[in-house]
Amino acid sequence: MTLDIQAVRQDFPILHQEVHPGKPLVFLDSAASSQKPRQVIDALEYYYTHSHANVHRGLHVLSEAATDAYEKARDKVQKFINAAHREEIIYTRNTTESMNLIVQSWGRANLSQGDVVILSVMEHHANLVPWQMLAAEKGFTIRYVPLCDDKTLNMDALKAFLREGNVKAVSLTHVSNVMGTVNPLKEIAALAHEAGAITIGDGAQAVPHMKVDVQDLDVDLYAFSGHKMCGPTGIGILYGKQAILDAMPPFMGGGDMISRVTLNGSTWNELPYKFEAGTPAIAEAVGIGAAVDYLSGLGMENIHAHGQELVEYAHDRLAEIPGLTLYNPDAPYRSGVATFTLPEAHAHDIAQILDSEGIAVRAGHHCAMPLHKEHFHIPATTRASFYLYNTTEEVDKLVDGIYKVKKLFNR
Repeated sequence: MTLDIQAVRQDFPILHQEVHPGKPLVFLDSAASSQKPRQVIDALEYYYTHSHANVHRGLHVLSEAATDAYEKARDKVQKFINAAHREEIIYTRNTTESMNLIVQSWGRANLSQGDVVILSVMEHHANLVPWQMLAAEKGFTIRYVPLCDDKTLNMDALKAFLREGNVKAVSLTHVSNVMGTVNPLKEIAALAHEAGAITIGDGAQAVPHMKVDVQDLDVDLYAFSGHKMCGPTGIGILYGKQAILDAMPPFMGGGDMISRVTLNGSTWNELPYKFEAGTPAIAEAVGIGAAVDYLSGLGMENIHAHGQELVEYAHDRLAEIPGLTLYNPDAPYRSGVATFTLPEAHAHDIAQILDSEGIAVRAGHHCAMPLHKEHFHIPATTRASFYLYNTTEEVDKLVDGIYKVKKLFNR
């Protein structure tokens, strides 16, 4: 099967507009946040107009309906990533909160001076800053795996770090949000476990684009966001193996995460609620459930195949542009982004001129400052990111827009 792209595009109301006079929207910024299909928007509207109430606490009809929708969405996510148990699916606000939960709960309980955590130079700040904050307090060491010349992870360096000993965790992005590099997370998990370390995956850029099976990967903890996979903002997922989550202390205290509270102390609720303090993002959970339904209906294999074809076409077209430098690995080690620089113009100027043509891209360091400034030694890049609703015609418009940039700066 292949995607009927024109039929898919009809599901996304936001795509059918002019953002400037005579300039239809060309949305190439899905790595930051994807657009939402009508099916997800309708699910949110139905929840708010028919069954909104707080979950778990009420015995009335609306509360029971809201609880049912909220928990059914958890079941959908469990099936979508093939987690073994529904209790292994924790609702958070986003990938960043999931990573902070891991660091502040598992990391605080398990790391001390002399221990080692392995990261890489391609990590998003969400998988850098929390570890650095805790390391400053606890005194453990962070090792950063470098890149090979082809912009893939240096597996020899990773293996060398593991052989040094005392490694407690390997925490890596599954897919780079800058380069689109797809890391061999299954192989990395096996190597980490052999060395006695747990494996943590940042799946924010992987889950929207490919079939992710957490049991097959054998990762111990894995995080992703709803808003990058056609779902609403404000909802993220932390997957964790049940034994690891059971051993982790709560991240936040409050209602719903407790079993019993007295003036002398408290005991904790069972999984997953131990990590879900307070009134949750109920509508957003319903929304991510609807997004899972939508993506599953299209077929993740079809979405992945379309993305690979599109990014291959984009790289071929962009490579034709004189002076343009791409910062992506070769196929098949890349996902749906094309990140580049031009010698004539700063990334922000490129993005602004492209916007005048109706083309939405991202410019900056993409929350990966060390990768830009300490590895590539550049201040910023321009990133075009592609998703299931993009077309080759939109890639051609991107290329035409870049030629306009070159013309403006080469007068």
